[in-house]
Amino acid sequence: MALKSVDSPEPRGPFESNKEAAALEPREVIGGTPGAADATPARASTRFLVRGTRDAPLRNPSSVLESILTDVDRRKQIIETELTPWRMICALEITSQSGFTYLGTGWFAAPRTVITAGHCVFDPVELGGWAKSIKVIPGRDDDEEPFGSATSSRFSTTDMWLASQDPDFDYAAIRLDTDLGSEVGTFGIAVLPDAEITNRLVNVSGYPVSPGNGRQQYFHANRVKAVTERRVFYDVDTIGGQSGSPVWAYLDDHSDVPTVVAIHAYGIGGAPANLQVVANSGPRILPDVLDVLKGWIATGNP
Repeated sequence: MALKSVDSPEPRGPFESNKEAAALEPREVIGGTPGAADATPARASTRFLVRGTRDAPLRNPSSVLESILTDVDRRKQIIETELTPWRMICALEITSQSGFTYLGTGWFAAPRTVITAGHCVFDPVELGGWAKSIKVIPGRDDDEEPFGSATSSRFSTTDMWLASQDPDFDYAAIRLDTDLGSEVGTFGIAVLPDAEITNRLVNVSGYPVSPGNGRQQYFHANRVKAVTERRVFYDVDTIGGQSGSPVWAYLDDHSDVPTVVAIHAYGIGGAPANLQVVANSGPRILPDVLDVLKGWIATGNP
């Protein structure tokens, strides 16, 4: 059965995937763009970002509290949020139907399309259904909004998430009316077969509740610890508010392009018991998912 996109009320046009999630050979990659803003490389990019693969974690996990997997919280605050790739990552202020504000993270896949977790746009319990509105702030640093912000009430998610909140299909898009992504740049997106994603070193950065109350960007990187048919599990520290963060790698033939291979969505409680791993996780990019993402990009970026 093909994965389908579902729009929030007053949709801008339907999209239906026509490819089954099956063959993962060869890889499929959509290249990102650097954006029109300052191209100076961030010092944090040189110091923190990881590449390649590794058959053991960068640090051995010893604590399972609050999804901090190492002996101490190893996340680093990103100060140069106006530089790439950090500016492609957005703080989300999510207003529920009751008017309560939640925090989340998103990332630019196209000038007017921000990708995030499905539960950031639709949650029948926390949000009362579809979010009422979401404020998108790329590269936020405390009170500073170096590229401004945009507020949207146009969202899309997958039919599987809408129907049953299946964590394997926890994807969504926020549609913007302005081209914020043209200035900050966009991530690449890749479908990787199991052999390429297993043990790959990945980067995760977003806007956690703690520290910073969703106003500061925090980063950590480590290896992919386990892979299932539709999920990726990794030794990367995260906290609530980072749902929707890009899980990205640098592929050998796209070494300068941050390329998303999964969308962060869950702490250790999201790991199936039979997998027997202590890891945070997110739904991976698969052929049917990539088809849906392409549709969201096409319909939102004329």
